[in-house]
Amino acid sequence: MQLFRNFLTVGAFTALSRVLGFTRDILIASILGAGPVADAFFVAFKLPNLFRRLFAEGAFNSAFVPLFARARAEEGADGGEAFASSVLSWLTVILLVVTVLAEIFAPLLVLAMAPGFAGDEAGDLTVVFTRICFPYLAAMSLVAFLSGILNTLDRFAVAAFAPVLLNIVLISALMAAFWLALPAEDAGFVLSIGVCAAGVVQAVLLAVAVRRAGVRLRLPRPRGSPRLKRLLRLGIPGIAAGGITQINIVVGTIIASFWPGAVSHLYYADRLYQLPLGMVGVAIGVALLPDLSRRLRAGDEGGALWTQNRALEFSLMLTLPAAAALIVVPLEIVTTLFERGAFDRQDAAMTAAALSAYGFGLPAFVLIKVFSPAYFAREDTRTPMLFAGVSMVVNVAGSAVFAWFLAADGLAHVGIAAATSLAGWVNAGLLFAGLVKRKDFRADPTLWTRLIGFAAASLALAIAATLIARQLSGWFFDTGLWASIAALLLMVAGASAVFIAVCQLSGAFRLRDLTRAIRGK
Repeated sequence: MQLFRNFLTVGAFTALSRVLGFTRDILIASILGAGPVADAFFVAFKLPNLFRRLFAEGAFNSAFVPLFARARAEEGADGGEAFASSVLSWLTVILLVVTVLAEIFAPLLVLAMAPGFAGDEAGDLTVVFTRICFPYLAAMSLVAFLSGILNTLDRFAVAAFAPVLLNIVLISALMAAFWLALPAEDAGFVLSIGVCAAGVVQAVLLAVAVRRAGVRLRLPRPRGSPRLKRLLRLGIPGIAAGGITQINIVVGTIIASFWPGAVSHLYYADRLYQLPLGMVGVAIGVALLPDLSRRLRAGDEGGALWTQNRALEFSLMLTLPAAAALIVVPLEIVTTLFERGAFDRQDAAMTAAALSAYGFGLPAFVLIKVFSPAYFAREDTRTPMLFAGVSMVVNVAGSAVFAWFLAADGLAHVGIAAATSLAGWVNAGLLFAGLVKRKDFRADPTLWTRLIGFAAASLALAIAATLIARQLSGWFFDTGLWASIAALLLMVAGASAVFIAVCQLSGAFRLRDLTRAIRGK
């Protein structure tokens, strides 16, 4: 099946990117720790990175891909190129204006993102780091635009590989800082410069790939057209609909800025749960949207329904066990990956508590990525936007209330993570109910049978992981890095074996099913 081959392509490169991202974050934790310099860099990087996720994984592709596909279907390759070129000209003008304004008003942006930093060391550093990092937003918006073209043409590999370059550049910057024994503040400067450079490298790579795909883009004088107006109408609500998870995280950052270290602890926890979310949720969302757009345009409603069922079951097969592991053994994971240098056991415990809270919401975050394309493929971004608004209210209110209740125990950041997970479930539930009400989704018997099997297998995995972690607790916490790595590998291998065995015995999923999906049978 083409969908699964595309999913595996995107997922494989996303996995490589996230593994390199872990390497990057391990170096950041070791060099910057969880102090004011780390807090400053994470907030500075979060603003352009938020827009990267909104454009690359949400608003832009949700609006642009169906319209670009329609332009090619109705007017041929030349019509598609004309539409894409017109979008590029407007996008270039907008990005130039936004970047200039952001550089001028960086202090106000930082105040909005992290009001708790006002007047202290972290606030001043954040303004400087933000001005260095912000051009990354423009570069990544262009990358998102170019990725949408390639994805519509069923060329997923290069676009999926682009984030790998970000981590290669940042790891190189961190290694240089480590080699030169730079103090934390200077290392933050080097890292910020690396962010900007990485954006340029990715944009150049995608531009070359689009040209090699036979698409000749130009920069005509910006002019309006009915299709561009349609793009705008779809894109604006798509910002809320496609990027609600990221917006909720930013809300959490604003609230967390009032407690020292909370921003960093949330960042490290976010990076860990983003691994399965990126490998599964983002990958299936990117691959699913073009597939659904083509099927619906051809009038194949039955094929679209079948595709959604298989995408949902495949996503949860990979997500439920990951969520179970994050919930029951977060400290073992965080200790192994991050506890060294400036990142101590207290930081590990704080990060692990937030990671467990995020784990409860992981399936919801993936479901959002699976359900949203069913709306976007029908050129409906307004309905998901309304659901996202409800979710936003839940997140803001929940973050404030939960953080206030847990602040006395030093766990305000855990309340923020819990509110983000709750908001994710509200959003996913509304998206699902909306599709069912409109008869755009119906779970078939195979899906229900397999979901029950996956749930049972994930419960068995959680029990196995807990028992193995207890047996190897000395390896995890008392005998050094290599013993901790060995213990983590043994725990992952043992728990995964239990999950696979239960899936096989229950008939929820077998290895030959995966082989058939990859072969398209």
